[in-house]
Amino acid sequence: MATKALPVSPLAPKGGFPDLPPVPGAEFAAVGAGVAYAGRPDVMLARLAPGTTIAGVFTRSATRSASVLDCQAKLGGPSGGRAAIVVNSGNANAFTGRAGVDAVNAIATAVAQATGAPPDRVFTASTGVIGAPLPHERITARAGALTAALSPMALPDAARAIMTTDTFPKGAGATLDAGAPVHIAGIAKGSGMIAPDMATMLAFVFTDATVAQPVLQAMLSEVTGQSFNCITVDSDTSTSDTLLLAATGQSTAPPITDRDSAGGRAFEAALKTVMLDLAHQVVRDGEGARKFIEVQVEGAASDADARRVAFAIANSPLVKTAVAGEDPNWGRVVMAVGKSGAGAADRDRLSIRFGDVQVAEGGQVSPAYREADAAAHMKGQEILIRVGMGLGAGRATVWTCDLTHGYVSINADYRS
Repeated sequence: MATKALPVSPLAPKGGFPDLPPVPGAEFAAVGAGVAYAGRPDVMLARLAPGTTIAGVFTRSATRSASVLDCQAKLGGPSGGRAAIVVNSGNANAFTGRAGVDAVNAIATAVAQATGAPPDRVFTASTGVIGAPLPHERITARAGALTAALSPMALPDAARAIMTTDTFPKGAGATLDAGAPVHIAGIAKGSGMIAPDMATMLAFVFTDATVAQPVLQAMLSEVTGQSFNCITVDSDTSTSDTLLLAATGQSTAPPITDRDSAGGRAFEAALKTVMLDLAHQVVRDGEGARKFIEVQVEGAASDADARRVAFAIANSPLVKTAVAGEDPNWGRVVMAVGKSGAGAADRDRLSIRFGDVQVAEGGQVSPAYREADAAAHMKGQEILIRVGMGLGAGRATVWTCDLTHGYVSINADYRS
């Protein structure tokens, strides 16, 4: 696998990694285990307070990794003891047969012994090359070192340890007043093989709120649909998508037992802010990306139709390469709408805007359209494509990036 450092994406947050709030009840560590990389951390550990509730959302790929299947089996189990999350980069532990299952069990056992968490409360995730056996003994040998390095302040180190082709570590956080401070902090990795269902990446979000597990799961599933499942880089869904949300219960704010309560709504809104920030960062680090694209579709017959149209545009190589070339080729948007499979579409009601520039309306180019105006919008880093279907109230927004020579170069060299 290529290990050379890639230039930081020009779309990376200008301030670098954010100053995240510590989350009481959560400690983190990162070490180098030599799984696939030399001279850099490639394994992270999170140790969580007894009683932590955990929710999760995972890929629906038919070729899910051993770690994903193990996490799914453990979710919703006993929540009395400590919990731990251990993640390695450089190897996906996917399509590795019985060896993959044995690797997950060995890692969970070693981490359980080192942290005091029961094995059925140790959640694992792996990211990297598919089909290569995971050298799990390199991870288990470092379980003691990981535990010794645990610190509430080490979440930035954990974010760096899970990177593969990422060019910058991704973090986001929020603090809300719920009668007492409640903290939320999350990290993510993802750059390529990014598509919804749920978007291909790893993400781990931590809070000190006290939230009943069924409520936490309902919130996570809902917010995932509004964030990570609304992004795409290349339309490819991974074997390893894992999003875990851990609530340590260490805040003195009132427990959340009802999602529709005032406290539940406030917490879910803050959670959405954090997760949408992380999702956008994944797109901004899309392999070879130079443009961040927002696709808005409104006026569809249904929200589902709007989503189909939005993703048809966002996943179109022709649209994405036109954006890369700063070409306001609105005909490619028309093409994507037509192929989307939306249940209802009417060419003569269609309207298209690039930013605030009206490009097409009534099934043809707008009489006031000047290509120079649209071309000026395409020269920016933030591109907005707006489509009006003229059929109903359905709407959807998705985010993607352009498709450049850099994407081809990164993926052609990925294993070399």
